[in-house]
Amino acid sequence: MKIDALLKNIRACNICEPNLPLGANPILRASASTRLLIIGQAPGTKVHASGIPWADSSGNRLRDWLGMDSETFYDERIVAIVPMGFCYPGRGNGGDLPPRPECAPTWHPRLLPLLKKIELILLIGRYSQAAFLGTVRRPTLTETVRDARAYLPRYMPLPHPSPRNQMWLRRNPWFETDIVPLLRKHVAHALRS
Repeated sequence: MKIDALLKNIRACNICEPNLPLGANPILRASASTRLLIIGQAPGTKVHASGIPWADSSGNRLRDWLGMDSETFYDERIVAIVPMGFCYPGRGNGGDLPPRPECAPTWHPRLLPLLKKIELILLIGRYSQAAFLGTVRRPTLTETVRDARAYLPRYMPLPHPSPRNQMWLRRNPWFETDIVPLLRKHVAHALRS
């Protein structure tokens, strides 16, 4: 199946709709020419309403970390955004629920092989890190992110850029001084290749 037809099928997906408080609204972006792949958790309520991935304060921080303007970030010929869960999963204690378990196993094996030009995959948060790094990830997200060099050049693990992570960022100043410059360097290389 060609990527455009598959994306159309994914955007029409409703397999977990009975479990979604706001209904199904799969949100992702990709194209066959994509060089950078961002795999986060799942859309929040603002993104669900707008239909635009990372169109919130988390996205502003992520674009800052990447050193990337919105025009480049939203150019799906350059950047693919394929979360672990494509729809807003609902609210839990202290934040959004985890991504629905149906999404990634149903769609990632069909979509990701079509993204043949990917140079770098950003793994944002523990759900994507668990799925893609498996047993080679460190015991905690902090250790995994601190050891980002061990996963390069293919993967770059990152914390979630949510405002809820302000305390984590304050407790781990090495992220801004060591990891963000490394991230920008590898993103620039991926987009040049």
